[in-house]
Amino acid sequence: MPDAPTPKMIFINLPVKDLSASIAFYEAVGAVRNKDFCSEDSQMMSLSDAIHVMLLTHERFASFTPRRIPNAHETAQVLLAISEESRAAVDVTTEKALAAGGTEPNPSQDHGFMYGRSFADLDGHIWEVTWMDVEAALATHQREVPA
Repeated sequence: MPDAPTPKMIFINLPVKDLSASIAFYEAVGAVRNKDFCSEDSQMMSLSDAIHVMLLTHERFASFTPRRIPNAHETAQVLLAISEESRAAVDVTTEKALAAGGTEPNPSQDHGFMYGRSFADLDGHIWEVTWMDVEAALATHQREVPA
């Protein structure tokens, strides 16, 4: 298709207190270190061909914005969500995060057609790991909308 949009990528920039520990945490969860985009104060971790997490020391992160870096263990500015291909994969990813030192800040959610759990990384950034049966979700939504 000649008019197809250019594929987009997302780069999530996260301030981290201990770069080495954060790299190890994200590798344990399944991210791959990109050796082309790293320095003594940053490391790109790839979750897929389109999703990348830029781990930045607080000093490096502060060079991009004059705003104060909040303590993510106490406040939430964003909730990051990532999909998995099955309910079991949601559990596997979350359990890997917990084994690597993360915490589970919220109870699991099971809506039948959608299942999710969450984990907070070493710095408190919350990731929601979800699976959804899209066809069942659409059928549920259509039943709820009055005609």
